[in-house]
Amino acid sequence: MLRIGVTGSIGSGKSYICDIFEKRGVPVFYSDQETKMLYHDTDVRRLITSRFGDAVYLGDGTLDRRLLGSMIFGDAGNMKFIEDTLYPALFRRFEAWCRGHDAPFVLFESAILFEKGLASRFDAVLLISAPEDVRIRRVMTRDKCTEAEVRERMRLQWSDERKLPLADHVIIHDGNDNVDEEVDDFIRLMEKRQTHRKPFPSKE
Repeated sequence: MLRIGVTGSIGSGKSYICDIFEKRGVPVFYSDQETKMLYHDTDVRRLITSRFGDAVYLGDGTLDRRLLGSMIFGDAGNMKFIEDTLYPALFRRFEAWCRGHDAPFVLFESAILFEKGLASRFDAVLLISAPEDVRIRRVMTRDKCTEAEVRERMRLQWSDERKLPLADHVIIHDGNDNVDEEVDDFIRLMEKRQTHRKPFPSKE
């Protein structure tokens, strides 16, 4: 089974493309959703409270995201601690999830695959890309926010220009009618490569 990372900047339509893959029978592991669940893992919770205190969890056991965020924001040491705590647990969960699927390849969805140096963990990385103006318009419509707010969120992610040379494959989701064909082409390519077990060229 090939493990393929799929990433894309805000507004690229990454979730839309992942939904098409799922409808084609390709399993998709949504890392953001899984990470949120990890905060309730016994070992993860123990590590987090040992550093940040019991107050980061509310009385009902849910994470106080605003409080934890205030402790992490601008503090590189605390951010590194969170990443060093969550990522090993996340990839253990991913590997266990993979063992529950019988497919030529699976997708690991993450918006910050390159930003967090996770790309080397995968056989290949698929980038979902779209023009900036398209992405801005999508997010403004989806989140009912201003262009300035969207651009501020974009600033926290790498640009597509920076990601493109690192990606093994790219699907352009600019609103054209060919995106389903691009997904189907990618599926055929991955199935063929899994059959022949050809290694993917490393980009890093």
